Amino acid sequence: PYEFNESDLRISVRQLQMFLDSYDETPLAALNYLTAECNYGGRVTDDKDRRTLVTAVLNIYCPQILEDGYRLSASGMYVVPTDALDSHEATVEYIRQWPPVAKPEVFGLHENADITKDLGEVDLMLKTMLLTQAQSGGGGGGGG
Repeated sequence: PYEFNESDLRISVRQLQMFLDSYDETPLAALNYLTAECNYGGRVTDDKDRRTLVTAVLNIYCPQILEDGYRLSASGMYVVPTDALDSHEATVEYIRQWPPVAKPEVFGLHENADITKDLGEVDLMLKTMLLTQAQSGGGGGGGG
């Protein structure tokens, strides 16, 4: 329901670059606040949604992310690349190895969330199909 857009991402990336260039130690607390509360959080109106957003950002902007092999997901499918960061092309190639459709674990959800999502999509599709069927039951009359 929230209208996050490219400018939210762009300002977050610019701030990250600015902080990385300006400080010897990465100011993770400041990055967390700016990204979660200011850049994205300003659009979030629900308390629980805001808490979820802040938690998600905390899982990325944390001291462990600076270590080799930091896992972004429990399965280890999504790991911060170390060797792949040697060049832009290597990084892009590494990211292309990820599944085209993100798994629920990326969002901190159980794999059963996929089942729930799929059931909802099928339900919506079937309801839409039923709405498109002819509403009347009669055909042409048959006068004699």
